[in-house]
Amino acid sequence: MASETPDPLRALQQLEQEQGDLKKRLAIIRISEPISDAGDSNPSPSKRRSDVSMSNWNDPTPASLEADLTHYKELFSKLRFSYLEQVTKEKFLRAIVGDPPLVVGHNENVEMETQLAKVKAELKAQKEEARLMIEEMETMGRELASRMASLLTLLLQWLTLNTCITGYKNVEVQMKQLSTLPDAIENLESTIAGLRAKQVAGMDSSDPRSSQNLPLPATRALLSEREAELAALNRQIAAVQNTLPRKTREAEALERECTVLERRKDEAITQAHEAQRKKQEGESDGLEEMGRWYRGAEKTLKEMVDVEG
Repeated sequence: MASETPDPLRALQQLEQEQGDLKKRLAIIRISEPISDAGDSNPSPSKRRSDVSMSNWNDPTPASLEADLTHYKELFSKLRFSYLEQVTKEKFLRAIVGDPPLVVGHNENVEMETQLAKVKAELKAQKEEARLMIEEMETMGRELASRMASLLTLLLQWLTLNTCITGYKNVEVQMKQLSTLPDAIENLESTIAGLRAKQVAGMDSSDPRSSQNLPLPATRALLSEREAELAALNRQIAAVQNTLPRKTREAEALERECTVLERRKDEAITQAHEAQRKKQEGESDGLEEMGRWYRGAEKTLKEMVDVEG
């Protein structure tokens, strides 16, 4: 009997040799492995990868959101099935290769089934609660959508009414402008009539040059006269420009002389004021005596000249 009982370690090694590494085979599979399809360029919602970046998040629509929801439901359903399958296989293999092997009786199975029934009932109740909550949220979303549509309709009506009011105001302003147009047209017509009368009076005047409507010979004669005057003015300007440096130097010399004379004038005025002050104060600076002497000398010379004459 002992020889017929298989060695658990030897059986595990033989199983590894036949099926590969059990740790890799018994591990939970990746999410994308059972549902990926690399050869399909347009995967269906139930067979596409679980990468969120592949979803059209930039422009979501109700149809795309519904497809994403269906995809993830199927994805998690397959994930749960794969998880249960792998965990069951792992537990079964660990039970049969354990030392001692794990043996489960009928009573334990009954207890587990009872617990499983309770858990399933709780899960069903939670699912029902979630379903009711989802229905309530959908109802609320529809109500909000209808309210939003009503608000958008009211907003559109308000914008239309506002546009109509603005257009009516613009029409009123234009009507006021049109009401002032007849007076403006009348004023313009009277101004045009006055200008035409002045033009006719200028054409009928005795001086032909006072009008802008001269005949061609008179216009040419007037042009020749103006050109001759312009040439004379140009010659005068050239002559003035030639004499300008000399006149400038003369003006600078005269300005320097004027400056010297102004300075002498100021000095003479200052001396006169000083002499007047001294005279008022009774002081003598010798100028008065010198003046008397010069007068006496002049008188003497005149008498001598008269005597000789």
